[in-house]
Amino acid sequence: MIAFLNGTVAAVLPPQTAYIDVAGVGYAVAMPGGDLGKLAVGEEARVLTYLSVTENGIALFGFLSEEERALFEKLIGVSKVGPKMALAALSTFSPAELADAIASQDIARVSHIPGVGKKTAERIILELKGTLEGGMASLFSQGEVEPARNLAVQGATEALLSMGFTSAEAEVALKGAPEGAGEGALLQYALKRLGSR
Repeated sequence: MIAFLNGTVAAVLPPQTAYIDVAGVGYAVAMPGGDLGKLAVGEEARVLTYLSVTENGIALFGFLSEEERALFEKLIGVSKVGPKMALAALSTFSPAELADAIASQDIARVSHIPGVGKKTAERIILELKGTLEGGMASLFSQGEVEPARNLAVQGATEALLSMGFTSAEAEVALKGAPEGAGEGALLQYALKRLGSR
């Protein structure tokens, strides 16, 4: 599975497509409209991804936040809700707004999603309300440990490996890093520890 792309934005094609150039390979990524608006051609971007493989083909869906990707995965787990409908939902609402509408069982709000009628809205609420009653924090199942932090640690580890450090050195250097630190802060922390040896 492709978990994320680090590359240059080669093209932004509204309403929902971006081309991300990763080492000379162009990936077509379908993204929520709000995320697409934050990308600029020629700039570097880190896009979290979900690879969809169906009988109709393969498609790559991208997100700028772990919350969006987690909610997308929950939505496509609902019967008769496919990736395109889930993407439309995230183009209509922010993850917090959609989670709130589902948790509060607001059928009218959920029905504002393009392609979602009353019956589908009811099904989405019925199947997801229990998982979203705690709001955004409950987007992540108990089995997942801080996905956003894991991505930051992974990114910092990759950067250290590219600098010539071994994976063992990177692991030791990142131990005890501050909670909530982003990839850049983790990298600085690790380099300071490695430099003080």
